[in-house]
Amino acid sequence: MTHFHGDHCLGVPGVVQRIARDGVAHQVQAAYPASGETFWRRLRHATAFADTSVIYERPVSGEHTRLDAGPVTLTARPLSHPVESYGYRLDEPDGHRMIPSLLAERGVSGPSIGELQRTGTVIAPDGTTVRLEECSQPRPGQSAAFVMDTRLCEEVFALASGVDLLVIESTFLSEESALASRYGHLTAAQAGRVAAESGVRRLVLTHVSERYDAGDEPRFLEEARRFFDGDVVLAHDLTRIPVPRRVAR
Repeated sequence: MTHFHGDHCLGVPGVVQRIARDGVAHQVQAAYPASGETFWRRLRHATAFADTSVIYERPVSGEHTRLDAGPVTLTARPLSHPVESYGYRLDEPDGHRMIPSLLAERGVSGPSIGELQRTGTVIAPDGTTVRLEECSQPRPGQSAAFVMDTRLCEEVFALASGVDLLVIESTFLSEESALASRYGHLTAAQAGRVAAESGVRRLVLTHVSERYDAGDEPRFLEEARRFFDGDVVLAHDLTRIPVPRRVAR
């Protein structure tokens, strides 16, 4: 959760109770601003239900919080909003893509492939040592950032730096930039500027104010594209937007 304004947190009871009802067995980490602990408790136990113990609470605070989130790293940074708000970034580590033809040439198969991936070397059936780089090619890790309610600030650029996918609020058009600043929000043009200056590959605009209607949607795209010449998507409810395909560095 980025912050505890209702439009960003009132779905928590449904998520928590779905996890409990489905009998989810694996750990589910819940990141949220530590200053909103009271609100978290109310949402976590909003109604009567058969509770679950798999939810692991990860309150975040400070200028830069990094959490181990299984195969990825989750970074949280404070934003600029009337209540404490955090943006998040996910980074996948670099890895290797195994090449079947090269594995076959060296006689590496079955469990030996896993050992090669884990340790970097394995002994082939003919007694030779096979190195990971001889049977694979680099697979660059991917990254995504999620930046919700905030004014433009340094932390927004830090979160977005070099990510493959940036999901960012664009609540207002530039004609309402003073209103955006007053209430702690971004314009579509500012979102485009962040994407351009941060080297983002795909920009996703969301959190559009209800003052606008469907006829205004092209204006959000146009504003963002004044600064950013990459891929821009305006999100709608239930939209599925893939992370761009991996590219070699």
